[in-house]
Amino acid sequence: MPEAPQLDTVAKAAGSPDSPQPFAELGMKDDEYARVREILGRRPTSAELAIYSVMWSEHCSYKSSKVHLRQFAEKAPRNDALLVGMGENAGVVDVGDGYAVTFKIESHNHPSYVEPHQGAATGVGGIVRDILTMGARPVAVMDALRFGPLDAPDTRRVLPGVVSGISFYGNCLGLPNIGGELGFDSGYIGNPLVNALCVGVLRHEDIKLAQAPGPGNKVVLFGATTGPDGIGGASVLASATFDEESHAKRPSVQVGDPFLEKLLIECSLELFAADLVVGIQDLGAAGVSCATTELAAGGTGGMRIELDRVPLRDSRLTPEEILMSESQERMMAIVSPDKLSAFMDVCAKWDIVATVIGEVTDVTPEEAERGGRLVMTWHGETVVDMPPRTASDEGPVYERPIARPSDQDALQADTPDQLPRPANDAELRAQLLRVLAAPGIADPSWVTRQYDRYVLGNTVLATPHDGGMVRITDDGERGVALATDGNGRYTRLDPYTGTQLALAEAYRNVAATGARPHAVTNCLNFGSPEDPGVMWQFAEATRGLADGCRELGTPVTGGNVSFYNQTGSTAINPTPVIGVLGVIGDVRDRLTSAFPADIDDARLYLLGTTRDELGGSAWADVVHGHLGGLPPAVDLTAEAALGRVLSAGASLNVLAAAHDLSDGGLAIALAESALRGGVGCTVDLTGDPFVALFSESAARVIVAVAPTADAAFQETCDRHAVTATRIGSIGGDALRVRHATGGFEIPLTELRTAYESTLPSVLDGE
Repeated sequence: MPEAPQLDTVAKAAGSPDSPQPFAELGMKDDEYARVREILGRRPTSAELAIYSVMWSEHCSYKSSKVHLRQFAEKAPRNDALLVGMGENAGVVDVGDGYAVTFKIESHNHPSYVEPHQGAATGVGGIVRDILTMGARPVAVMDALRFGPLDAPDTRRVLPGVVSGISFYGNCLGLPNIGGELGFDSGYIGNPLVNALCVGVLRHEDIKLAQAPGPGNKVVLFGATTGPDGIGGASVLASATFDEESHAKRPSVQVGDPFLEKLLIECSLELFAADLVVGIQDLGAAGVSCATTELAAGGTGGMRIELDRVPLRDSRLTPEEILMSESQERMMAIVSPDKLSAFMDVCAKWDIVATVIGEVTDVTPEEAERGGRLVMTWHGETVVDMPPRTASDEGPVYERPIARPSDQDALQADTPDQLPRPANDAELRAQLLRVLAAPGIADPSWVTRQYDRYVLGNTVLATPHDGGMVRITDDGERGVALATDGNGRYTRLDPYTGTQLALAEAYRNVAATGARPHAVTNCLNFGSPEDPGVMWQFAEATRGLADGCRELGTPVTGGNVSFYNQTGSTAINPTPVIGVLGVIGDVRDRLTSAFPADIDDARLYLLGTTRDELGGSAWADVVHGHLGGLPPAVDLTAEAALGRVLSAGASLNVLAAAHDLSDGGLAIALAESALRGGVGCTVDLTGDPFVALFSESAARVIVAVAPTADAAFQETCDRHAVTATRIGSIGGDALRVRHATGGFEIPLTELRTAYESTLPSVLDGE
């Protein structure tokens, strides 16, 4: 490698001090640009300016959210199972028997609106590489999706493309898609949410980190060649001072190749197994810029790169474009010289292009104090000479103005109490069917049937059950369960409570599979951080999540913040999507949400307490188009106790089925479990039948219990102080509801028609 360049050479590359630089076009503020000049002690080169602009972007630096995200660590519960926490590509938790799992959820919202298929596909590819980078084999994916109204032209364009992108990439990789969410609301017109989750399995000793230690170690770029895709996307590289012609008609959304990613996965895992890698990082947002600065910052702080060694599929790319390219299926490894030949042999075996583009360097004490030294050359000319930590770790941190929205009080005062409620059993029956058929509640199988749920052979549970579950090894029965949940209506009404309700629902869904909730990831989708009202929502939501995780004992292992989700000046409802991972010792004990048809006189119980809580409910939204009041109250102590009953009930084999109550309340839970099991039920309701059916009070689950297990079930509930109310029995071919003054019934055939026809009626022609 050439000797380190002198600063006067770099200053020459920076151009005339009098010519303007396009920092504003690159998304930088005046004071941010001034700070770059102060750090460097000179005018930045175009390449340096490009690196700082993207590394200090909201997407990469979390500059508006850091002050709030810190409380996830400050309030983190004591949990010895957490092996790697926030700050790495994904968190890692111990799951027993020497195994660990790593999981994370991230957004690809804006690219999925611009180009739905590739935006969603590369969202899956990116999160899979995050998991791979931790040293794990990816074993399953999930997705949480939000669109505008089902029949809106925008939705009919975006939804099929997003679903095809997810299914194409995941199916080609051979990863089962085991669950997620599908929601619809007018606020997501023009701004869909596409949040992708991946989980991977590894041994404790196989954990890999994003670091570049050891001066003299080689920097190897391997995987796809580098092209122009993505340059105009997350990196916002749209300045006239960069070659205008070279940017013409270039796609702003990355293009994915899942077949190459599959080879990259197998190649990387073989490299890890042979101990040929010292440090590893995937190339996602900001590409080479991000990988080099983060690896250097995580190691000695020194690195030297020759950009003209980067393999290109477009020879016209400039240094700035190479640095900003977000071409997919690329990784960067730190390799010791004595293992380089073996590293290259493995890559050749898998037909993976691998190129040494630089080396790790030592730094002087003075350089280390400044944040290290990253040097990059282009055909012998120095284009970058900067402290990498100032880009990766020391970007601007903003305490954005926070103000409670001016309409918040009026919104909460507009309670659903005055909405007309069903006047008789006929209206109650009709409204149950109407809510059951509503987009977001109705059968999502138009979407999920396009995903392979069982590839690899270790899927134990998948859609439509409350959580997905996979075995962690081919020859064992230990497993992990996952669920994602979020409710933008609740969070709009009260961001603190709404976020805790999302956490509680995901926790409950995992517990309803029989697993013990273990850890949390999150994807926080909000509007513009420059809006004080949005920042109030964000601050309250993060505070709610941190407090909730502390109370439940589930650490936040990492996640993603997605800001600027709005159309014009109208932000989406704040939508924190919470992912919870749980552990089960024996997957054969797992619970499904389907009523058992093979147990005579199976008894039906409601666990938890029902109150008149309809603020933000599906009933208010679907029947009246109303959003107002307060969401249901949160009782995390009750959620934890409920979780203990469910996991104990599964391991003791005293439960035959379990299904949580959330959107639509008891009415929808009964209908879903009946349809999934192909068997009806009869329930006897006390009090107001409307409240009993449609309330969305939290910390509630319905369970089926065999008569022979009834005593053991009651003892389990008593031991954990959970209220269990027998509400009926399972059997027949209809949902039968009885109450003090009457009742009604709906045949399963009618329930199924309402539930299954909604999405196909609109989307089959798309």
